[in-house]
Amino acid sequence: MSAPPPVVPPETDLPEFTVKAIVLGLVLAAVLGAANAYLGLKVGMTVSASIPAAVVSMGVLRLFKTSNILENNLVQTSASAGAAVAAGIIFTLPALLLMGYWQAFPFGAVMAIAALGGVLGVLFTIPMRRALLIERPLTFPEGVATGEVLKAGEERGAGVKAILVAALAAAAFKVSQTGLKIAAASAGYGVQAGRSVFGIGTDLGVALLAVGYIVGLNIGVLVAGGGALAWLVGIPLWMATASPADYAAVVGEATGYDAAFEVWSAQIRYLGVGAMVVGGLWAIVSLLGPIRDGVRSSIRTLREARAARASGEAAVLAPRTERDVPIVYVLGGALALAVPLFVLFFSLIRQDALGITSSLYWPTIAMAVVFSLVAGFLFSSVAGYMAGLVGSSNNPVSGITIATILSISGLLLVVLGSQIDFAVDTAQAAAAAATAVLVGAVVCTAAAIGGDNLQDLKAGQIVGATPWKQQVMLMLGAVAGALVMGPVLQLLFDAYGLGDVLPRPGMDPREALQAPQATLMASVARGVLGGSLPWGMIGIGAVVAVVLIAIDETVLARREARLSAQGVQGAFRAPILAVAVGMYLPLEVSVPIFLGGLVTYAVNRTLARRQASEAERSASERRGLLFASGIITGEALVGILLAIPFAIYQTTDVFAVSGMPGALQTLLGLAGAGAFLAWIYRVAAGRS
Repeated sequence: MSAPPPVVPPETDLPEFTVKAIVLGLVLAAVLGAANAYLGLKVGMTVSASIPAAVVSMGVLRLFKTSNILENNLVQTSASAGAAVAAGIIFTLPALLLMGYWQAFPFGAVMAIAALGGVLGVLFTIPMRRALLIERPLTFPEGVATGEVLKAGEERGAGVKAILVAALAAAAFKVSQTGLKIAAASAGYGVQAGRSVFGIGTDLGVALLAVGYIVGLNIGVLVAGGGALAWLVGIPLWMATASPADYAAVVGEATGYDAAFEVWSAQIRYLGVGAMVVGGLWAIVSLLGPIRDGVRSSIRTLREARAARASGEAAVLAPRTERDVPIVYVLGGALALAVPLFVLFFSLIRQDALGITSSLYWPTIAMAVVFSLVAGFLFSSVAGYMAGLVGSSNNPVSGITIATILSISGLLLVVLGSQIDFAVDTAQAAAAAATAVLVGAVVCTAAAIGGDNLQDLKAGQIVGATPWKQQVMLMLGAVAGALVMGPVLQLLFDAYGLGDVLPRPGMDPREALQAPQATLMASVARGVLGGSLPWGMIGIGAVVAVVLIAIDETVLARREARLSAQGVQGAFRAPILAVAVGMYLPLEVSVPIFLGGLVTYAVNRTLARRQASEAERSASERRGLLFASGIITGEALVGILLAIPFAIYQTTDVFAVSGMPGALQTLLGLAGAGAFLAWIYRVAAGRS
């Protein structure tokens, strides 16, 4: 079924780049970026700001005499870029503090890393727009949800009501979980069998249920399958076969589900890393054709315009909704940024700390620049692909960063090994690990923005935006977010401390922000250079990926072709990155995505039994999509707003109701999540 026409047709040229849209977009980019920084340091996950920004923008722009949906779209585009920059920075740069390489967060360095990585991420994914949105369109669940929110706001009818009702209900439930803490935000249980634990758990946040409904059962099954492979096979096997010393070192005093979680965190999640590396490379290979075609199309359009101008003829331009930033600017901009990258790495990577000669130092800096550009392009493309599968909020950017740090650390091990004995020169080894983290920060930020860029372009495709204007606005939003990252990180460090590093004596270490992803990045960099990483797990994950790719490209591809010839669409496929995400992310994230996909399946079965017409199916899809979008909006807005009092009072218990039994909290959380699942089904199936 072809995509519906955009809200604003290509031949209609409404104002987009207006002063109010730019100012509001940049302000929201800074504010939501700061809020996302806190959330990520606290719990190790961030949320996409696209939908919350779209909702806030609607309210503000309606205060003006004139405004339109394309202005609203540009505001959310800028704001989401600021929040994406936060993810790239907080997953990496705090590692430098944890490793002792930095004692504070220098404003200039943090800003430069965030801005350069952000702009590179936009530039690298511009050629991907045609590849992933037109040539082989992916779901982009949050991009679609954002587009529907924007459309509903423009129509101001039943769609707005559906979003508002769902958002208020989800917001109230989120407050009960994270604010009042009367309902559990997650549930987990472990079954002991000898030394092994079979763990099962689920996040009870309803936004993930809504994401699962949007992506559907195919992706939900794959993500959950990856989680089941890790938790129901990988963890019990490791626990059963590990030596007593290794078992004690990883599990410690933990029991039940907590013990399983410790094994997953220290060992089994690296299966996902190995699968992600192979899957990412395969995604790049499989996308080379569409990327090439997109670049060629852009170059051809540019040449035709130049030839028309030279001959005095009027240039035949592509439709407004198909105009990207010209490819010559994309390539020229990416190459030009190599110069400030070189200056940045020269200023931050200290020769005296590495303890190497100038003949090796300068090639090391050059290698860091080249690696940032090459890996930045590769992983931005992978992140864009993943955003198309599971959305930006669930995009495993930290897994991409691990792959980056693994790669650059391995290169540094080879290049610097001639002058550094990593087993003996611990200070130099620490400096080399910090070098890997600095390079990883640039690539991680580029990848975070890459996924966000394509998600926003999907929303723009739905409403009829001009792509090049969105791409420019993304760069501006990334810079706005970069300007506040340094002060925000320093403020949070001074207020709470990070990990086991406290800024002053007498602080309560239990109140410190744990920065779980940054802690993992520091461990990976040290592990590669010190030889302590679980390479066996990474290798097994890579082998699993190769096997699944072979099955998908042979057995499942042939089955899809056979069914397609019979007129049957929607055959099951197994993109490896979806499985890798399931292995890498906590099981709690995979389960609700799967449950949401089951609701989509149940709705489709219900419509099939009714023999619903195409119009009824379309109406059902729209109802469900709007309702799911509202759920994501409500939870995301409350998650960001709660960060403000949490930061002011320096505790997440400021609103907590004391004395709630744990069993009752879990029961309320499960009941609430179950009620939302039933509600989504009733709305989408037309039973409400």
